[in-house]
Amino acid sequence: MPQVHGAVRDVLAHCEQILEIESGSATDNPLVFAETGDVISGGNFHGAPLAFSLDYAAIALTDLMNISERRVDRLTNPDKSEGLPAFLARKPGVESGFMIAQVAAASLVNEARVLAHPASIDNITTSGGKEDHVSMGMTSALKLRSIVDLAENLFAIELLAGAEALEYRRPLRGGKGVERAFAIVREVAQALSSDRSLSGDIARVAEQIRTGKFDEL
Repeated sequence: MPQVHGAVRDVLAHCEQILEIESGSATDNPLVFAETGDVISGGNFHGAPLAFSLDYAAIALTDLMNISERRVDRLTNPDKSEGLPAFLARKPGVESGFMIAQVAAASLVNEARVLAHPASIDNITTSGGKEDHVSMGMTSALKLRSIVDLAENLFAIELLAGAEALEYRRPLRGGKGVERAFAIVREVAQALSSDRSLSGDIARVAEQIRTGKFDEL
C-alpha cells in the first residue's frame, strides 16, 4: 500500500509541477514583444505538456482505485476477511450489508479503466492541415475529471467499509490516524443496524473527501 500510494503521490506532484509551469507560460502564437517590437512564431500554443500530464494522472489514479477496490473486497469477502461477517452484514445470509457496495466499487474501477486510455496518443490533424499534430488535451482533462469523480466515490466506499469493519474489532483500536478517519466518517454515516441504501452515505463521505476533511490525518 505505501509503495502504490507513494508512486501515485509522485505522479501527482510531477503533474502539478507541469500545470504550474504551463499556467505561468505565454501560449500565444506568434509571441509579440512590445518592448522590442519582435514578433516570434514558435508554436507555443501546443498542449502536449498538459495532455501528457493529465493522461499520466488519470493512469495513476486508476491504479490507486484498483488497490482500493481490492481492499474493499478484502473487507467484505468472507474467504479473505479473517473473521469479519460476510459482507459486513449484521445478519449474514439474510442481509446484504456491503455486498452491493463492493459491486459498485468494482463498477467504478471498470469505468475508470476505460477512461484511463490516453487521449494524447490519438492525434488528428485539424484546421485544414495547419494544426498537423493536436494534443487532444481537452479530452484528457475531461476524462481525468470523470476519473476523479469515480475515485471519490470509490474511496468513500472503502472508508465506509473500513469503519464498519472496525466496529467488529472493538474494543481493539487503530492508530491515531485510523481512529481520526473513523470519527470523520461517523460524522455523516452511522454503522449499519440493518440493511439500508448506502448511496447517501457514499455521497456524504465523498463530499468529505472532496472538501479535504481527511487531508490532515
